[in-house]
Amino acid sequence: MARPRSPDHDAQRDRILRCAAQVFAARGYTAATMNEVAAASGVSKATLYHYVRDKHDLLHQIAAGHVARLAALIADPDGAAASGGAEDRLVRLVERFMRAYAGSGAEHRVLTEDTRFLADAERAAVIDGQRELVKAFADRIAEIRPDLAEPAAGPAHTAVAMLLLGMMNWTFTWLRPDGPLDHDRLATMVAQLLRGGLPALSAPKPRSSAR
Repeated sequence: MARPRSPDHDAQRDRILRCAAQVFAARGYTAATMNEVAAASGVSKATLYHYVRDKHDLLHQIAAGHVARLAALIADPDGAAASGGAEDRLVRLVERFMRAYAGSGAEHRVLTEDTRFLADAERAAVIDGQRELVKAFADRIAEIRPDLAEPAAGPAHTAVAMLLLGMMNWTFTWLRPDGPLDHDRLATMVAQLLRGGLPALSAPKPRSSAR
């Protein structure tokens, strides 16, 4: 008979995943041990295996869960992003992502550095999820600058989306919690760069074919 789930099962699992992400981010996936994860989570090793199959399962749940949470920001279930103009909606999306990054630096480090250790199908699913995030940003950029989505432009809206995400995605490598900047201030800076730079961007001309 299967062991029944406790009322706090999901909360406990989420806490274990957060702690595991911190261990992986600090030690590296290959060097980290399940004993370290159990100690960081404040549970026994036997309890840890009640929530995950093994270290590989931990990695998959961290990476896939982080992408899923970012995807939920795109979906915006509270409908807050539906109001205002296209530019305002994109800026609010930037702000939501930066707020999410403020509390998930370890998960983001794991996503960017350790997904290579996943099985092929798992890694492909995570990458597909990341591509959907890029597409969502690209679609919102195209609402503001439809000319960037024209085939003759590359289409450049996807490139702009990747540049925008690049500004945000790598803050975990240099933004310090005790520094003069925090994610809220940085979100304002990114939004200002976006508002000021997007109107000035010229749509790239088609590449000439080599002869």
